[in-house]
Amino acid sequence: MRVVRTWISSYLANCTQYVCCSGSRSTPLPVLCGVPQGSVLGPILFLLYTADLVRLVESFGLYPHLYADDTQIYGFCQPGATDSLRSRVADCVAAVADWMRSNRLQLNTSKTEVLWCASARRQSQLPSDLLVVGSDLPSPVSCVQDLGIYIDADLSMRTHVIRTCSKCFAALRQVRSIRRSVSHEVVQSLVVALVFSRLD
Repeated sequence: MRVVRTWISSYLANCTQYVCCSGSRSTPLPVLCGVPQGSVLGPILFLLYTADLVRLVESFGLYPHLYADDTQIYGFCQPGATDSLRSRVADCVAAVADWMRSNRLQLNTSKTEVLWCASARRQSQLPSDLLVVGSDLPSPVSCVQDLGIYIDADLSMRTHVIRTCSKCFAALRQVRSIRRSVSHEVVQSLVVALVFSRLD
């Protein structure tokens, strides 16, 4: 174990950084935190660095989902317990912000979104007061995008279907404008690449 720790320490120690602009280079300065950008070990070290974040979110009875540097926090409750869930989420977000500050990470509160999911009939029963995230008060949204999928508050997938159809029709219009200038095989390839790939 000591050999591994020594190896990783030697990999991270004595790194310098500088800025290069129009052929001029600034004075190199020591890197006091972080890992070399584009390094092979970077993703693994980032996962090790943020492993405590998962346990922190779970300690509030919530469920984290991390993808690269994007963190999502999920929770669910019975219709009558929305205030309790809102309070737990608020406490959890505050704890995450504190954890990030103490670990030299920055919480981008302007990109934070809050989505309450419920049936269309129960949407009016959801909390209307805002959740405090750092210095921002993000209003609940009716739709969020998650890895290319649009999720509606009523889980109808309406927004995703509409946007997918719109993008497919736009691609078909472009193919139609050149279909007489190219072979049938090229048109087929374009439809597969630009339309079927979106549907898949």
